[in-house]
Amino acid sequence: MGLPRLVCAFLLAACCCCPRVAGVPGEAEQPAPELVEVEVGSTALLKCGLSQSQGNLSHVDWFSVHKEKRTLIFRVRQGQGQSEPGEYEQRLSLQDRGATLALTQVTPQDERIFLCQGKRPRSQEYRIQLRVYKAPEEPNIQVNPLGIPVNSKEPEEVATCVGRNGYPIPQVIWYKNGRPLKEEKNRVHIQSSQTVESSGLYTLQSILKAQLVKEDKDAQFYCELNYRLPSGNHMKESREVTVPVFYPTEKVWLEVEPVGMLKEGDRVEIRCLADGNPPPHFSISKQNPSTREAEEETTNDNGVLVLEPARKEHSGRYECQGLDLDTMISLLSEPQELLVNYVSDVRVSPAAPEREEGGSLTLTCEAESSQDLEFQWLREETGQVLERGPVLQLHDLKREAGGGYRCVASVPSIPGLNRTQLVNVAIFGPPWMAFKERKVRVKENMVLNLSCEASGHPRPTISWNVNGTASEQDQDPQRVLSTLNVLVTPELLETGVECTASNDLGKNTSVLFLELVNLTTLTPDSNTTTGLSTSTASPHTRANSTSTERKLPEPESRGVVIVAVIVCILVLAVLGAVLYFLYKKGKLPCRRSGKQEITLPPSRKSEFVVEVKSDKLPEEMGLLQGSSGDKRAPGDQGEKYIDLRH
Repeated sequence: MGLPRLVCAFLLAACCCCPRVAGVPGEAEQPAPELVEVEVGSTALLKCGLSQSQGNLSHVDWFSVHKEKRTLIFRVRQGQGQSEPGEYEQRLSLQDRGATLALTQVTPQDERIFLCQGKRPRSQEYRIQLRVYKAPEEPNIQVNPLGIPVNSKEPEEVATCVGRNGYPIPQVIWYKNGRPLKEEKNRVHIQSSQTVESSGLYTLQSILKAQLVKEDKDAQFYCELNYRLPSGNHMKESREVTVPVFYPTEKVWLEVEPVGMLKEGDRVEIRCLADGNPPPHFSISKQNPSTREAEEETTNDNGVLVLEPARKEHSGRYECQGLDLDTMISLLSEPQELLVNYVSDVRVSPAAPEREEGGSLTLTCEAESSQDLEFQWLREETGQVLERGPVLQLHDLKREAGGGYRCVASVPSIPGLNRTQLVNVAIFGPPWMAFKERKVRVKENMVLNLSCEASGHPRPTISWNVNGTASEQDQDPQRVLSTLNVLVTPELLETGVECTASNDLGKNTSVLFLELVNLTTLTPDSNTTTGLSTSTASPHTRANSTSTERKLPEPESRGVVIVAVIVCILVLAVLGAVLYFLYKKGKLPCRRSGKQEITLPPSRKSEFVVEVKSDKLPEEMGLLQGSSGDKRAPGDQGEKYIDLRH
């Protein structure tokens, strides 16, 4: 008797679970509903599948079925539709000559069965299942900021993934380094929950919990949301995140930057590194070369020892100590030797060399370094390399040999590592002037800033022949520049300005001639002096009036004038000789009526005079005179007085 009762109970349960189908008793079972899929916010077209005869569609009632309860929502009579009061009253309309019911602004609550029922010629009904979809927003992932220790006994929270406003509920899949994660006892646990928003959409939250190891310190985690739309299956991925993983320190070591050979002046950083997270507390110590004991160095807030600028005293043995504050275990790094390469101060002997002209001089350069050194001697004024090696020999010294010489000691294997030393060689002699004489264009009552430069050994002093505000400035140990501020007066225009340089061995003078000009007539290229009135020349090629100083050739313009005058004199002489020769030979007919004669005024009849003045050499002056020996005045018409003074 027990078995028949069980069979009856099973059949009764099956009958209760069977879906209820509205219809006329005795008719065959209704087919499955037609499936219509739409997205939230779009329009659903519900097409009634009854017989297409006009009679069947002229009298139709539309129902919504929710929890097996029918609700009339729309009536069709004689092809005209009428909405019933309720939630669908404003969203329903007829299309396709009454065969289709359009539902606008679909919401998740519209996911249900819709039923159309015809009354003529006999009662029929057609069911439609409406499915609604909404893609969730981009998944938002948040990593556990507190991190996960590797010695945890249970899975710890790694990250949380949230997908908002989707329908139906999307599925979530977690990935580590591109591989999907699955539930694993005591290792991986995924906890998901969902919330229904007021709009009917779902918000999904998924929490990944896992036990991690040291190798997971760089692992990339992300989540993926899988969902369906009428167009098919889709998915969205979150960004990748890395969770802090804490593990004990096993090794400590030193790191030096920059890598490679170091030199004095570099910025050097020494830092401790460890393979634990969080890193231990670091301290850096250096071995004292005298006591051989390790002495702790002062580091910055980041535990980095900065040597700036590095010096040779920073060379030595360094080591790092790391203290794990969790386990209170202290670890020591391997010691590391630090070498700061250097070049010592360069020494030149003799330090202040002095020589007479014609003598010889040997300069010797010395320095120490941690590496092999190379030496070079350079001329300071020109940068010319004079000698490669520590010794420079100078023979048959001239005044031009005075001045600066620089010794450079460098390490070829380390670019930028070098030291230099400058030594000034003094050649005894009277002052040498930067110029002998110079014209300065001025305007009356203007204030001039004149300069005069001289050099020599011993160092000369400069004086001026006019009153004004004068100042001196040393250009180098043997060269001095004097400047004078003076007001231009008629007396100053007449006398000019002289500057005199003197020392124990002699003196020398420069002359500045002042030429009065109208400044308004000057072009931009005119040599007008309104500020510093003189330019200086190299002290090795000076124009001086002392017997021991070579004189410079006169400016090119004066040489051209001399040549022009000499050519004119030669032409006149040749012309006179030809006329005289023809006159003596009787080749020139002389008739009183047509006679022409080349004559001069009585006062000038006897001479042509060109006077060239120079203080260089007597051979550079030429003078043609007549028998009377009188000289012409420079202001006479048709003649020019040329002053070639130096």
